[in-house]
Parts: sequence; C-alpha cells; structure tokens
Amino acid sequence: MLILILSLIVGSLLVYVSKYNFQPVSVNLGFTVFSGIPLFYVIIVSLVIGLILSYLASLIQSISTSFILHGKNVEIKKNKGEVLELTKRVHQLEIKNEKLGKDSGIEPGDRNAL
Repeated sequence: MLILILSLIVGSLLVYVSKYNFQPVSVNLGFTVFSGIPLFYVIIVSLVIGLILSYLASLIQSISTSFILHGKNVEIKKNKGEVLELTKRVHQLEIKNEKLGKDSGIEPGDRNAL
C-alpha cells in the first residue's frame, strides 16, 4: 500500500514537472551539444543520475563497513580462542596447586576469609 502511495506521489510530481517545464533547452556535454531537449527531460535525467551516484556511494560505504566488521569478527574469534586457552591453563594450574597443597599437608586457605 505504501509503495502504491509513493508511486502516485512520484507520478504526480513527474506530471507537474513535465507540464510546466516543457521549454526546449540546449545541453552542452563536453564537445557535444544537444539542442531542443525539453527541460523536464534534463531534470528527470539529472535526478536519476544523482540517485544512481548516491546509491553507488552508499554501496561502496556498506562494502567497506562489511570488510571492517569481518576483520573485527576474525579478531574477536582469535581472542575468544586465546581466552579459552588461558582459562584451560588457569584450571590446570589450580589443579596442580591443589595437588601440591594436599601433598604438603597444608590446607590452602584464604587469609581474607572471616
């Protein structure tokens, strides 16, 4: 429904622009001159070219952002693996520490406990 409404609005704007901007103009593109082109064609073509260029700029920005996010995701996965390895190492050292404490007969305690 929203697309239908937007299509009607855009169509109405195109009709308005074409009705009141029908004067023939000359367009200079470098060494080429186009004469007798209705003004609304120039307006519509410039609007479409602007939309295409802005879409391309947005597409380039989104591709750049996706590459940056991919790099960050790879870094996060690497760091998660490192955290996992360090957690395993801490667990092994805690087990070793308990074994050493049992072998010596001294109970490990917390000096800050109540």
